[in-house]
Amino acid sequence: MIYWQGKTTGGMAVVFDDKIRDKASDRLFQAVLSLESIDECYRFFYDICTVQETRSLAQRLEVAEMLHKGKSYNDIVRATGASTATISRIKRFLDYGADGYRLVLDRMEKPDHTHPQE
Repeated sequence: MIYWQGKTTGGMAVVFDDKIRDKASDRLFQAVLSLESIDECYRFFYDICTVQETRSLAQRLEVAEMLHKGKSYNDIVRATGASTATISRIKRFLDYGADGYRLVLDRMEKPDHTHPQE
């Protein structure tokens, strides 16, 4: 179990089942954190994921970003091709999840956020 105080909960302590935490997942996330450019990310994800898996992850982030900006489900379906079930699931995590989407989206909105290229 992990405890933290999340923005989406009004600062209240939140508990969630830490279903994915293990040594293998820790190593995976350490590997991702070691990447230094978008080109390195493409190379790593090309090797570790299928094309469809990578596209699904990218689509989820795009949906989360559009929800974060207040776009309607219909607009999101048209722009991304995501199903309404996928959009609903992402919306649920935006509202009641571990704040992972919001953490990333807030950081990506900062003017000093850079996208290293190779």
